[in-house]
Amino acid sequence: MTKKLVIVESPAKARTIGRMLKDDYTIKATLGHVRDLPEKELGVDTENGFAPTYVVPRGKNKVVKEIRAAAKEASALYLATDPDREGEAISWHVVQAAKLGNIPAKRVVFHEITKEAIAEAFRHPKKLNMKLVDAQQTRRILDRLVGYKISPILWRKVRKGLSAGRVQSVAVRMVVEREREINAFVPSEYWSIEAELKKKHAKEKFRAELVGSGKNKKISIASEEEANNLVAELNSAHYAVSKVRQKPVHRQPVAPFITSTLQQEAWRKLRFSAKRTMAVAQALYEGIDIGEGESAGLITYMRTDSTHIATQAITGTRAYITQKYGDDFVPKSPRVFTKKVKGAQEAHEAIRPTAISRDPELVKPYLNSDQFKLYDLIWKRMVASQMSAAVFDSCTVDIDAVAPADTYHLRAASSTLKFPGFLILYSEGSDDEGNGNGKAPLPEMKQGDILDLLELVPEQHFTKPPPRYTEATLIKALEENGIGRPSTYAPTLSTIQERDYVDKERGHFVPKEMGFIVTDLLIDHFPDIVNTGFTAQMEARLDQIAEGDLEWESTLRAFYDPFAETVEKARLEMPKVKPADQPTDEVCEKCGNPMVIKYGRFGKFLSCSDYPKCKNAKPLQSTIEADCPQCGSKVVERRTKKGRLFYGCSGYPGCDSAIWEKPLSTPCPDCGNILIPKGKEMAKCVKCDYEGNLEELEEKKAVPSA
Repeated sequence: MTKKLVIVESPAKARTIGRMLKDDYTIKATLGHVRDLPEKELGVDTENGFAPTYVVPRGKNKVVKEIRAAAKEASALYLATDPDREGEAISWHVVQAAKLGNIPAKRVVFHEITKEAIAEAFRHPKKLNMKLVDAQQTRRILDRLVGYKISPILWRKVRKGLSAGRVQSVAVRMVVEREREINAFVPSEYWSIEAELKKKHAKEKFRAELVGSGKNKKISIASEEEANNLVAELNSAHYAVSKVRQKPVHRQPVAPFITSTLQQEAWRKLRFSAKRTMAVAQALYEGIDIGEGESAGLITYMRTDSTHIATQAITGTRAYITQKYGDDFVPKSPRVFTKKVKGAQEAHEAIRPTAISRDPELVKPYLNSDQFKLYDLIWKRMVASQMSAAVFDSCTVDIDAVAPADTYHLRAASSTLKFPGFLILYSEGSDDEGNGNGKAPLPEMKQGDILDLLELVPEQHFTKPPPRYTEATLIKALEENGIGRPSTYAPTLSTIQERDYVDKERGHFVPKEMGFIVTDLLIDHFPDIVNTGFTAQMEARLDQIAEGDLEWESTLRAFYDPFAETVEKARLEMPKVKPADQPTDEVCEKCGNPMVIKYGRFGKFLSCSDYPKCKNAKPLQSTIEADCPQCGSKVVERRTKKGRLFYGCSGYPGCDSAIWEKPLSTPCPDCGNILIPKGKEMAKCVKCDYEGNLEELEEKKAVPSA
């Protein structure tokens, strides 16, 4: 009997869907894209309608042949790739690469991998949405034009290996400009004064801050002298309560996760990078074996900018809350969240559990550590979003201090939790310190109460520069400026680090020298490419193409013609920039001058600082933050006679210890020896049997616990 052929992207997704469909279906995974623009040439005909030349990447020919063969034997073809532009494009490329144009292709779209969602999607198949395909193609061609036209100029003018990108270059600029703000920042001194007070004949004391004087005039204290003068005045003042205001304050829960907020919160609470978050979320979406042969997607599709929640999911969540916490914890009507993401596109749901009944503790035995942590976060956020508001008792006490020269105004405030509401389960993390849920209660007071002054506490402060970006705050800034889309945040943050433009120090992005150099060149010669407004405008045009409101070729032409002129002008006028030599502690053995690190045709090398008088130069042996497992000396980068990189002991030839994988800077937590990567996500010890999550180990060292 001929079977129906279903195309998905990954083997994990294929396994999950395969268990949900009947035996008359064959599932094939594309392992991502099966066609792309060629690696070593532009692949876009800018003279003839920007026609792209697609090729099947190395290693994908076998996949394409298998799909073609399976299609010949199939009675029907279903394209079940992810429900966004990228998924739509993958399906279209499969049809083209495997030459399936003569077979009626049915597109099935689902936002969660559950039996009900899969059955519904297959009952109501659609046609491929070529508007979405056009939007994805336009993005790909745009990025190719920018990268392949600007990058060669950077190679000639700065050094080989550099790259420019429509989104990545804007992200680097943001990091660079923030660093310059910090460097240019001049702190300003200011002072605060608090008074420690108590009611007459009472023991309980509290503090109030000086906020004004006279007729509601705000006080600004710029120096110690001003502070001392005010302290002298306040010491002679008489204190009394002028007004007491009490009211309940309701704090509402936040919306369920979208891609950007999931990445932000996973960084704040779990210290997961965006890349790690999306890899874990992908596994939760595509399916987990939850026992007894059952496999299910535990969360809905994880690339989304919609806060919409399906009615049945809301109903199930409210029922769970009532059963678990009681009627008081469920608001009278369901919560509906309005999305405020700039340039939001996909009509998806928010990221939520596919079944609220799957309590995190219930599925914990089937999840690894990362999967459990992220699922727990997603589950709690969803449940909390449908819970009652938290209620705080807020009390503000205004106090007059009548002194000989003036009347001064002080204020004390408290906020105490009266009803926890959603806070019993979940509270959103913060990028700032001191995100508490309340302030200590004040003693009971009323207007006219006389107060005794116990102590005055002046304190010096200095204004602080803006903080460096973290994973969370940079994603938030990109989203607020309309730069990129849900699928681009994680790869953008990875790319700017891999290209050597920015580094991470204790979890914060810091621009490297090359980041400054390239950003300045791009601002001077390609101001539009690194302009946040221009980049956001281009994203909006891609959205219009996806909606059918703009034609993709004319959009590319409007961009390319002025861009090509700018490229030619930059090629002729752009000055060469020589990266500064980096000082080292090493001394030239020929002349005694310091050695410096220079950039050459094949990368970095050591050279005498007195060049050209002294032409001593040698390969740079970068010291790795790891000790040799045999003798304890430092590990350095070395190369074989054929140029292959390896990592050997700096004590060679006395010690011949060597490994091929680059050691991690974090030692083995069990024996203290070298850890090396094992695959993309794990690390293993070269001496003992220890294995652990690679990124978690690195980030534990780099960032203090939150």
